[in-house]
Amino acid sequence: MDPKSVPNVVLNSGYKMPMIGFGTGTVPLPPSHELIPAFISAIQAGYRHFDTATYYGSEEPLGQAIALALDQGLIKDRSEVYITTKLWCTDAHPGLVLPALKASLKRLGLEYVDLYLIHFPVRLTQGIEGFKYNKKDILPFDMKGTWEDMEQCSKLGLAKSIGLSNFGVKKMTQLLQNATIPPALVQVELNAAWQQENLRRFCKEKGIHVSAWSPLGANGAMWGSLAVMDSPILKDIAITTEKTVAQVALRWIIEQGITPIVRSFNKERMKHNLEIFDWELSENDLEKIKQMPQHRAFSGERFVSEDGPYKTLQGLWD
Repeated sequence: MDPKSVPNVVLNSGYKMPMIGFGTGTVPLPPSHELIPAFISAIQAGYRHFDTATYYGSEEPLGQAIALALDQGLIKDRSEVYITTKLWCTDAHPGLVLPALKASLKRLGLEYVDLYLIHFPVRLTQGIEGFKYNKKDILPFDMKGTWEDMEQCSKLGLAKSIGLSNFGVKKMTQLLQNATIPPALVQVELNAAWQQENLRRFCKEKGIHVSAWSPLGANGAMWGSLAVMDSPILKDIAITTEKTVAQVALRWIIEQGITPIVRSFNKERMKHNLEIFDWELSENDLEKIKQMPQHRAFSGERFVSEDGPYKTLQGLWD
């Protein structure tokens, strides 16, 4: 698919972002010799927006794939690809944000990222690897200090845009009270089975773009859900539109003005997931999708502790 046929959205930072992203995080993470060709295949398929994170472990192979794509002429210039990465919780401390971004840039082999996100509104003890931590390692999150450091990343030109991931309305409201640079984007779990209407309405009012991780329900992930891919409603619409269930689910997200982050290392599915921009769902289809049962797949229980800052799931997710 011609990358030029993928529309862009202009963020409140003034920068353009392709309206579909290719996700690079999966558990377990394949070795680099498998990841790099997969990322090259994604570029060949037409993806130009790539989503990674320190926690995923995919920054280095993604950077190597971009370098190879430049060498092979698949892309002519760094500016042709849009790269998002994320600040992990162990570095969500004032004073550690800028060094963390610089470390990400070194792994990516880039001078800047297009978008830098706070991965969770959570701070963990320094040095913890992955989710191998005790409840006492969940520390109060310094919203003001951490965002000030994110703003510094933007002012230095190391991140063209800055934003959030997994923040709810209350936390975004709190952050905006002190922000001099507003978040350009918030990335959250969002799909036809978890539509996040309240958050979407808030972000529209504040000019914050919404991006969707798990747009197909993370089918096959440790915490995933089949609520999207097994939905009778989406299956019926797929039959009448002569599309796949995944294409219907992704098209619904696009029609809400949201950017889906898709992840498939299968070449055919890579192509199919891009074929969502030259057709539309009917009003009747959209009304049916509104009626789908709603359920969050990723609970976030690992961040909840009686002695920590989030004593309930409601406290974590607002």
